[in-house]
Amino acid sequence: MTRNNVTRNMTEGDPLKLILGFSVPLMFGLFFQQLYSFVDAAIVGRFLGTSALAAVGSTGSVNFLVLGFCMGICSGFGIPISQAFGAGDERALRRYTASACYLAVGISIVFAVGTGLCCTAALRAMNTPADILDEAAGYIRIIFFAIPVTVVYNLAGSVLRAVGDSRTPVLFLVAASLINIALDLVFILVFHMGVSGAAWATVISQLFAGIGCVRTVLKHLPMLTECPDDLKFRKRYILKTAAMGVPMGLQYSITAVGSIVMQTAVNGLGTGAVAAVTAAGKLYTFFTCVFDALATAMATYCGQHVGAARAERIPAGLRAAGVIGTVYSLLVLGLVCLMGGRMLGIFLGGDTDGPVAAMAMKYMVTNVAFFVPLLFVNIVRFSIQGMGFTRLAMVAGVFEMVARTLVAVALVPRFGFEAACFANPLAWVMADIFLVPCFVRTWRSLMRRGGGRTAERGKKACRALKSIGY
Repeated sequence: MTRNNVTRNMTEGDPLKLILGFSVPLMFGLFFQQLYSFVDAAIVGRFLGTSALAAVGSTGSVNFLVLGFCMGICSGFGIPISQAFGAGDERALRRYTASACYLAVGISIVFAVGTGLCCTAALRAMNTPADILDEAAGYIRIIFFAIPVTVVYNLAGSVLRAVGDSRTPVLFLVAASLINIALDLVFILVFHMGVSGAAWATVISQLFAGIGCVRTVLKHLPMLTECPDDLKFRKRYILKTAAMGVPMGLQYSITAVGSIVMQTAVNGLGTGAVAAVTAAGKLYTFFTCVFDALATAMATYCGQHVGAARAERIPAGLRAAGVIGTVYSLLVLGLVCLMGGRMLGIFLGGDTDGPVAAMAMKYMVTNVAFFVPLLFVNIVRFSIQGMGFTRLAMVAGVFEMVARTLVAVALVPRFGFEAACFANPLAWVMADIFLVPCFVRTWRSLMRRGGGRTAERGKKACRALKSIGY
């Protein structure tokens, strides 16, 4: 397969350098992606008030349920693409990419219409406070109707990352984040569009990033269009692509169900609690971008190694990601303990002494203290997915859902906000209890079936990989 300055082969070289080199651009990209919601929340909280901030925050879990599924399937669609790239099979690369596009178009249209029409009923069912219901529905309706825009960027970015390019999506997200900031200020301060203005700013800026990534794919990956016959609708490739993508999407959605139950419990504690969780959640989620970058790097790393029949190198990549993430987690914990209150003031209008700020600080410190378990949830799960076992990885979402539901139903009514602070940490620990031994079993199974390149195993590896559905 022809390589160029966009693609990157991750099957040769030091795993630590490969993971770090792939992850660093992704980290910046994800930081800027989070900057969308970060800036929305900061501007809304400062210029529109705590109630408006709570309105945006109350949509977070249902937003994650829907958009998480869409982003998850796009990530999953990239797995067979990365495996085909690692194997040097251009025909399969084209066919899997075309299949991903067909699936993305159909799913995004159905989700946009369905969720856009049902968002008010969903928020009402979640016990959203009446004083913020209309603003919350107005905000999330715009986001949902624009789901195809979100899918365009995520699918194009997934294709680029599958062939080793983690930089291009970053460049467009940097530009898009600046556009988002400018449009936030214009729509809210000049045109007085309220929280709807923040939603439109996000959609327009994401559209810019999506178009930029699509143009890059078409320009720098000419092999994708070299044989138009490979771009036809093929049931076999559609089914295999869906088998990789849908479980990843469901993994996000299953996790989000627990978040929705948790959000419903927090909503019952009042607008102040909702605002506190929103402010703290925006901040600690911003810090988790590094974990998301490492996870995406591991999915590509493992996918390419499976395609190249070099699975024996996968544990070394996982160890490298674990070292990077653990050091980062400890640094963030120290930063939050020293400056967490000041950072929360970004969302709370500078009020760092009130009851909302105190609740937000408690929530954030509790979550950040458990960042190492969260790190391994991300990198181990995406490693399993990159190896092709997407259904097994999905089960971890069930563990997270059960943990959050348990806290919401049994502990929050009795212990209040303090119990809500431990919902995420408990979910992460429970997921790790399943994921770590699952990774060991799946990797050993892959090696036994011929996933490693050792003497006289080349042909056997190809046959074994096909026998288990790769």
